[in-house]
Amino acid sequence: MRILVMGGTRFVGKPLVARLQAQGHALTLFTRGKNAVPDGVEHLSGDRSSHEGLLPLQGRGFDVIVDSSGRKLDDSRRVLELTGAPSHRFVYVSSAGVYAASELWPLNESSPTDPQSRHAGKADTENWLRSEGIPFTSFRPTYIYGPGNYNPIERWFFDRIVNDRPVPLPGDGSTITQLGHVEDLAEAMARCIDVETSANRIYNCSGSQGISFKGLIQAAAVACGRDPDGVEMRSFDPSGLDPKARKAFPLRISHFLTDITRVQRELAWQPRFDLAAGLADSYRNDYTLSPTSEPDFSSDSQLIGA
Repeated sequence: MRILVMGGTRFVGKPLVARLQAQGHALTLFTRGKNAVPDGVEHLSGDRSSHEGLLPLQGRGFDVIVDSSGRKLDDSRRVLELTGAPSHRFVYVSSAGVYAASELWPLNESSPTDPQSRHAGKADTENWLRSEGIPFTSFRPTYIYGPGNYNPIERWFFDRIVNDRPVPLPGDGSTITQLGHVEDLAEAMARCIDVETSANRIYNCSGSQGISFKGLIQAAAVACGRDPDGVEMRSFDPSGLDPKARKAFPLRISHFLTDITRVQRELAWQPRFDLAAGLADSYRNDYTLSPTSEPDFSSDSQLIGA
């Protein structure tokens, strides 16, 4: 198939493009040209933030369009205004961050969404694709981690552990969160193209289990080759922080757990990485190759003091 990938040279895009190449698809990558493009794919350079920046796409038609970087409806709509709707599928990376706060866990794909969420534009995009009759498959991951992660998720914990710093712990550390490895998300995205029942479907896509904050710190310590019992966790009161904020602490300070039964059943997909293996992969194949040169621990002071 003729596949356009918006991006494709960073994080989620890299393992996805590798899979699509292995499947023999004709790939076109649209990027800003800051990172190398794999051999054997067409490259279009531009900036997707404006109509003018997308003009290299004008008049080009594709069977599949993969959009892993669109955050708002206009981001994706501008692309389709120039290319037309894909003949087979629009594959979209949404976010489990679209869901509203809940007392029921895990969240499934029918759980209420939050129109005030900072990810609301992704839910708007899903709704627009459906209303326009454009065949799409959308994935709602929780926290994506793994080599190439440019969001401070696992690296935030690694920085403190390898530098023998106390790790801030919200409350008693019992809050449950959920992470999914980037390779597993890429596999699900590549697989959906060949599954007809995945058309016009939304999938939660993450690891198969949740983990407490305390358990996550311990698992990160093991990935770093440290004794988890030797890592100092210093509790702080999270009540004064926005539960969905990710600034001083890298994860939302509220339960965040999704049901991935649908994607497992309909795509015959299972996560290849459990959290222990995934964190070890991220530490070995990313962090040790490019350790943080000067970690910034200044935000810790507002959580746990000097």
